[in-house]
Amino acid sequence: MKVYIGNYPKHRWYHNYLYKWFGYSPDQTMYIKIDEWDTWSADHTLADIILPVLVQLSKTQQGAPFVDPGDVPEFIRPSHKPEDDVDNTHFLRWSWVLGEMMYAFDCKVNKDEPFMRFDDAEEAKKEQARISNGFRLFGKYYENLWD
Repeated sequence: MKVYIGNYPKHRWYHNYLYKWFGYSPDQTMYIKIDEWDTWSADHTLADIILPVLVQLSKTQQGAPFVDPGDVPEFIRPSHKPEDDVDNTHFLRWSWVLGEMMYAFDCKVNKDEPFMRFDDAEEAKKEQARISNGFRLFGKYYENLWD
């Protein structure tokens, strides 16, 4: 796999006129080549890319989306309807969700399967449930992965 993603083009107000006159539309430079072996275990291939993105996103958080109260532990749930206003745990909820996503992808990238790491079947089930929840949260909040 080879991936090159360039910087976003700089855009100024006068560029609108230049683009219209000359028919030029700037796009972000991007090159992606997927080799056939990249899809043999696509979940691992993508996890190698997604984990550093999530880590960077958690470091540079500029904002946070509304998180469903049912997706977080009781101690950081809002005391009122979350759609009404931002409360003092709003950003903490998003950080917790990002942490669970990062944990799931870190397990995929850096650790063996839970049934290989734990002798106790109950512990392995708990670990697998946490990993699966992190992937579920990734899917649910995919469109909120912005900075």
